[in-house]
Amino acid sequence: MQHVLIDACGWVACMDAQLNVQAEMEALLGPCTWVLLPSVERELQRLANELGKKKPLLLDLLQSRSLYHVVEESGHADDDLFACAQQNQWATLTVDTQLKRRLYEANLRVLEVRQNNHMHLVDAL
Repeated sequence: MQHVLIDACGWVACMDAQLNVQAEMEALLGPCTWVLLPSVERELQRLANELGKKKPLLLDLLQSRSLYHVVEESGHADDDLFACAQQNQWATLTVDTQLKRRLYEANLRVLEVRQNNHMHLVDAL
């Protein structure tokens, strides 16, 4: 079973596109486990507080469906995601350009939201 790290901006992009995240991921990867890092969860909680009820982020869904994976935190969620992806060879859901570049260069799988209506897999070389 494939594990997929969830980045805050990737999750927000999925919510904006109103994607069925599980169905989209499974169509690309087969059965998968979502992984949520503490630094990403804090970032999403901060965003949810800023947005209020204007833009629901469905954090309850993410938290209930995710495996919590504790890592030695670097102080920045992107660094934590990259280190965890590299260490475990896990895919990462993100739309962050800099993080995607780092993951591509390390030959790691990336899931991204394209054209605000579907998920796309960029496989490692």
